[in-house]
Amino acid sequence: MCDFAVKLTLYPGKMDESDIAALHDHGFDDDQITVATQVIGYFNYINRIADGLGVDPEDWMTLPRDEWLAAKTRDYGQTID
Repeated sequence: MCDFAVKLTLYPGKMDESDIAALHDHGFDDDQITVATQVIGYFNYINRIADGLGVDPEDWMTLPRDEWLAAKTRDYGQTID
C-alpha cells in the first residue's frame, strides 16, 4: 500500500492496472483500494491547496519527535509483548 501511495502521489499519470493487481495480490479488495485511493488523493489535494496558499503548519505539527511523543498519553515507542 505504501508503494501505491508514493506512486499515486508522485506519478499519478503512471498508475495502471498492475498497481491495482499488486494490491489484490497482497489481499486488498476493491472497496479497500477505493477508500485508500480516496484518502491518498484527499491528502495530496489538501496539501497542494495549503502549499499553494502559503499556509504555515500549526505549531503542534512542527514539534521535535521526542516532544511530540512526550505530549501523548501513550508511549508509542514502547513495544507490546
